Amino acid sequence: MDFEPLIERKRRRFEELEREIAEPGLFDNAPRAREVLREHGSTRDLLDLWSRLSKARRELEENRELSAGADRELATMAVEEIPQLESAIPGLERAVLVALLPPEPDEDRDAIVEIRAGTGGTEAALFAADLFRMYGRYADSLGLRVEEMESSPADLGGLREVIFRISGASVFRRFRYESGVHRVQRVPATEAQGRIHTSTATVAVLPEAEEVDLELKPEDLRIEVCRAGGPGGQGVNTTDSAVQVLHIPTGRIVRCQDGRSQQKNKEAALKIMRSRLLEDKRREEEEKYSAHRRSLIGGGGREEKIRTYNFAENRVTDHRIKLSLYSLDRFLEGEIGSLVEALQTSDIEQRLRDAGMA
Repeated sequence: MDFEPLIERKRRRFEELEREIAEPGLFDNAPRAREVLREHGSTRDLLDLWSRLSKARRELEENRELSAGADRELATMAVEEIPQLESAIPGLERAVLVALLPPEPDEDRDAIVEIRAGTGGTEAALFAADLFRMYGRYADSLGLRVEEMESSPADLGGLREVIFRISGASVFRRFRYESGVHRVQRVPATEAQGRIHTSTATVAVLPEAEEVDLELKPEDLRIEVCRAGGPGGQGVNTTDSAVQVLHIPTGRIVRCQDGRSQQKNKEAALKIMRSRLLEDKRREEEEKYSAHRRSLIGGGGREEKIRTYNFAENRVTDHRIKLSLYSLDRFLEGEIGSLVEALQTSDIEQRLRDAGMA
């Protein structure tokens, strides 16, 4: 496949972006500035990869010619460099192919993560808390910020539900593959006969919506203030700080009560509502234009079991790519990067096949 025409268009586009960045008024429009800078960076990276690939191809051709020449000293040097160039070129070619793929929607956004205990009673709530801790440690290792927005502790320990925000660089790109049903197999502390129980928790990872993405019209919202309930002491459940937001057109309801401030709870509730509605919109588009795409990794099939955590074997298995890692203890401490990379690689392979570029 000849990519030269496409690369040439990218070069022209890069020049256009350079001129736009130089315009003094660009940063008056923050969303547009972010979009331009993001495209500028990805286009620059693509052109750099293409330059390195072109250089390696030229050098390989030149070394092959020199290896057959009369100058034995040059021929020997050329022969020594050929294997290194031959091994480098396929990787550069693949990197160019990946860079030519259109970016996935929302991949550079922050994320809102929702974890809910599923089947399994107390054990499911404990597992939900384990997942919350695991993602927090993984985020910390990447220098990302975790902000708890809403949580509901279970009576006997663990979490019935927790919603939190992760912010930083390329958050959704890293966490998007976590959406789905997570299954745990282990012996609960209360199990006297040592029998293994199976419990589940569901994870939903939503790209954080910005106000420019989806407008929440005041007439479509019913916002109610009420007294916070549950544990809290120090006044969290003695003041009218809890906020419940109803989105009238869809019937969606979000309630936030963790913050002491009514205003903070309102802001958090609106942020969660906006992201949930954006996710609904994205899912509708996927169903309308690409039912096939929903079956791929990250398509959001939350009804399907995506991963099993088996304590007896110290094993974590991702069923989408049929990969097992025998390091569950470290995995739950937040060392999930190798599996995330494997999921990203599998997704890229599928996208290349879909684009006819595999």
